[in-house]
Amino acid sequence: MAGGPKPEGNLPGTASTERSRLLLRRLDIGEHVLSVLLAIVIAHAIGAANVNWAAFTGYMVLRGHFADTLVRGMLRITGTLAGGVAALLIVPRVEGSWAWQALILLLIGTATQYGAIVGRRAYAWLFVGLTFAMVQFDAVEQPGLAVPDFVRTRLLETVAGTLACVAVGLMGTLTLRRLWPAEREPGSGGARWHPGAARHAAQSGMALAILAVLSAFVALPGLAQAPVTIMAVMLVPASAIGPSGLAPVSSRMGQRIAGCLAGAALAGTVLLVAHGSAVLLIAGTVAGVAIGRMIETGEHARRYVGTQFVLAVLVILVPDTYADAQMEPGWHRLLGILTGIAVLGPVLVAWHWIGPLVGGRQGPVRDGGHER
Repeated sequence: MAGGPKPEGNLPGTASTERSRLLLRRLDIGEHVLSVLLAIVIAHAIGAANVNWAAFTGYMVLRGHFADTLVRGMLRITGTLAGGVAALLIVPRVEGSWAWQALILLLIGTATQYGAIVGRRAYAWLFVGLTFAMVQFDAVEQPGLAVPDFVRTRLLETVAGTLACVAVGLMGTLTLRRLWPAEREPGSGGARWHPGAARHAAQSGMALAILAVLSAFVALPGLAQAPVTIMAVMLVPASAIGPSGLAPVSSRMGQRIAGCLAGAALAGTVLLVAHGSAVLLIAGTVAGVAIGRMIETGEHARRYVGTQFVLAVLVILVPDTYADAQMEPGWHRLLGILTGIAVLGPVLVAWHWIGPLVGGRQGPVRDGGHER
């Protein structure tokens, strides 16, 4: 065809479309900033112990379309509640026995990771596993921890963040989203049996079990954050797993570390400049959320860096009390990330070498939704 296609910039309506896209992106960033700030206020009002987890929820649950936000929030609450109830029933009974802890984490970690990859209610499955694992490892790290209290505050934090998202989403739907509506996210129909996803989930469960065994004999840094890293980086679409999940998971590992370091650098700078000023800490939080969301919604393949950037900023700049803001939570999270990767890495590498010997084909699957 002579001359080839016209450049996109010369097409009629392209400039208008680009302006609309830019406005939608700015609106999305503003909504996420507002949701995080509102989540912090609600968390303080209802007595949540870890305010930054409420801020996490206020960032992660929000979606452009109100219906997506509502569904995602309910799934997060349901998953957190189910994981908390499971922890209440099981964790006290296996306390002091690393063998039982490892076995339980292997089973629950594998089942929930599989559900998070291919399940119809993938987001809920993820938080069943995350909540249970976090309670289990918190009980190891802090033997005097009252499990019911931890479950209660985790549920309060999740509810606070979800309420913030719902409020912001509803406000947007009644106002600006009338002019710039968002499209619904594609739904996940779930999948029947998928051996590749099952194998991948089993590696996640195995890493959690190994972490349980190691923690019984070695004081691992950032222990409660390590299982979060394991489950989060293993959360890749089933279609991307292939014979081995080493490549896509390694990419998520690198992006998680990079985002955490970059976010911690910004937050640390704000912390030094603020000298305990709540106004400056809040301003730094706003800037960090906006920058991270811009990275996350950019047209590139490293969007996961943006998510981790925001989470690192929130860990450091959203303390339970602004008079107590410090860098320690950021370093604690980074150590937890490194610990999780150090445990998971050998499991992935081992299967990468063993997998071709085992062989096996996998059938088609519809990818489940997943946490970033």
